[in-house]
Amino acid sequence: MLKKLWLMLGVIFGTTFSFSMVAMAAEEGSAAALPPEVKMWIAIVAGFGMVIATVGGAISQSRGIVSALDGIARNPSAAGQMVTPMIIGLALIESLVIYSLVIELLLVFKL
Repeated sequence: MLKKLWLMLGVIFGTTFSFSMVAMAAEEGSAAALPPEVKMWIAIVAGFGMVIATVGGAISQSRGIVSALDGIARNPSAAGQMVTPMIIGLALIESLVIYSLVIELLLVFKL
């Protein structure tokens, strides 16, 4: 089951990168030159890419918060030292999701 999941994720990422290269390689104003099938797949893959980025970011943030709260529960006096790095880590994770959103919007608006 896990092998099937990794294979599916590999196919999704592979199509994301291959269609994004086609879309970004096209010159400005030549979006009409792309076949309709490519435009359709770029839109679909952009949606899947955003879903994957959002789910990955949510899982990463939840694991980070759980780890920080476990550490605070074990040693409450270290709470002040754990909160700042946790907030910085959460901000960095969220920035990756925002970068993914920007890339997806660039792909979709290029159509």
